[in-house]
Amino acid sequence: MSDAPVELRAPAKLNLFLRVLGRDGDGFHAIETLFCLVSLADTLRAERRNGHGITIEVSGADVGPADENLAVQAAALVLESTGHRFGVHLTLDKRIPVRAGLGGGSSDAAAALQAVNALADNAVPRHELLQFAARLGSDVPFFMSGGPLALAWGRGERMLALPPLPAAPALLVLPPFGIGTAEAYRWVDAARQSSGRRGAVALNLDVLSHWGDIGRLAGNDFESPVFEHHPPVRAAFEALVGTRPLVCRMSGSGSTLFAVYRSARDRDDARMMLGRRHGRVEAVETLG
Repeated sequence: MSDAPVELRAPAKLNLFLRVLGRDGDGFHAIETLFCLVSLADTLRAERRNGHGITIEVSGADVGPADENLAVQAAALVLESTGHRFGVHLTLDKRIPVRAGLGGGSSDAAAALQAVNALADNAVPRHELLQFAARLGSDVPFFMSGGPLALAWGRGERMLALPPLPAAPALLVLPPFGIGTAEAYRWVDAARQSSGRRGAVALNLDVLSHWGDIGRLAGNDFESPVFEHHPPVRAAFEALVGTRPLVCRMSGSGSTLFAVYRSARDRDDARMMLGRRHGRVEAVETLG
């Protein structure tokens, strides 16, 4: 087993589109989405310790109790699978905001699975790590996949890796509040009581290779109910659309909005136009 610490970047994701379909037999919503990685990232460091158990030190954001942290839960799965031969200390530097639709907790979990497994000399085979990822959350398998772009459906565990889009400059608009995923799903369900179940849509994979075509795809099913319950998010979205990006959407169940631009100059001009009226604005790049 390796004594050297393992440090990994845990990047954020965007949902370039997101459809919420019907519930399965267990009450979980099926989804159809296009995941894309961006340069904003947390950093996770894992170190072996004598004894047993997991400790975590977090800087940059309040992520709640340690036993509810997905990175801790991920580390515990690996330790259990390998016989609890050592303890682990995790150090997590949070840059991805929480409850923001960017998948930060899921990305941290994927990093923890890989880092703790590396401490155990990769004793857990990859197919088993992917099973752990699916147990931890619907976004975790994508972050485990290692690719920057993937079409996902079901609970997010069924994926088709796609050739990466060209790296592109982007803005994230981060309102000063988060939105709970479970609450957002309730809003979607309430809005659909009169409109019925939504079905999947056949996609031409050729349109998933060009930013202009992706900008014309149907959007994010969470947008309408989130905009209704949080008018400032709608106002921020309208302001972002006004900067004339190639793609403009809300990511996940919110509250983060994003826009992808033709050039860094267009992105930087848009950032100046927006100022800080709608929350923090972060310049990032999509990963190609």
